Amino acid sequence: MSSDTLAKVDVRPPDPPTDDPADLPVVARPRVGQWIAAAVVLLALALVAQSVARNDAFQWDVVGDYFTSASVLRGLWLTLWLTGVVMALGFALGTLLALGRLSANPVLRSVSWGYVWLFRSMPILVQLLFWFNIGALYPTLFGVKTVDLLGPVTIAVIGLTLHEAAYAAEVVRGGILSVDRGQVEAAQSLGLGRWRRLRRVVLPQAMRSIVPPAGNMLIGTLKGTSIVSVIAVQDLLYSVQLVYHRTYQVIPLLLVATLWYVVVTSLLSVGQYYVERHYARGSERTR
Repeated sequence: MSSDTLAKVDVRPPDPPTDDPADLPVVARPRVGQWIAAAVVLLALALVAQSVARNDAFQWDVVGDYFTSASVLRGLWLTLWLTGVVMALGFALGTLLALGRLSANPVLRSVSWGYVWLFRSMPILVQLLFWFNIGALYPTLFGVKTVDLLGPVTIAVIGLTLHEAAYAAEVVRGGILSVDRGQVEAAQSLGLGRWRRLRRVVLPQAMRSIVPPAGNMLIGTLKGTSIVSVIAVQDLLYSVQLVYHRTYQVIPLLLVATLWYVVVTSLLSVGQYYVERHYARGSERTR
């Protein structure tokens, strides 16, 4: 090949493609398995819903008749009242126990740890039955017969509160420990006292970690109050039990209680969402 021929050969690299890669369409990989699984789940849910709707044994007309009856609403009110009182007292006592576990005093630490260990180790039903039969150990208290002093509702409040306080103590302690140590040191450098630091600096920041498990405890306590029916406290469950023991309509009355628990739990879940969002302001995660 001559030098003239070599001079005529274009040795430049080819021009890049004119299409911008960013403009190219992105095609998602087909996920056939996921769509098949979703279709199977929807079909199963449809079959279950059809079975529930067409099964006459559920007696939906009876459910509608008793859903807002006076006895059921009284039981619902007692359940809500019991839940609120137990949560308030439980977290008040649990906060004191949490501060005791974080105290520099070895006696307070030991007593708080022992309380949490003991009441978390005992089933709640055993605790309620123990308090219900406390008269066998102490026939009189303050000069009054124990059976007259401690009624079923009072026993339910005491038993549930002592049980919830053990779990609330760990929730509060975990929230306090989640606060950055630098925040406490900054408050100390400003001359804030211990209780003022706790109230103005530590607890507001700890609430971001306390609220989610506290909301779960609230919902768990609402459902857990149904156990007080074993000591004849006329809560929601015991109220429907009184009815179906008389009418033998067990399934529809249990559905009445179930639906009320679902309604109240759903409302509490919505409230928990907004409370969590409130305390999450200023953090990186807002959900």
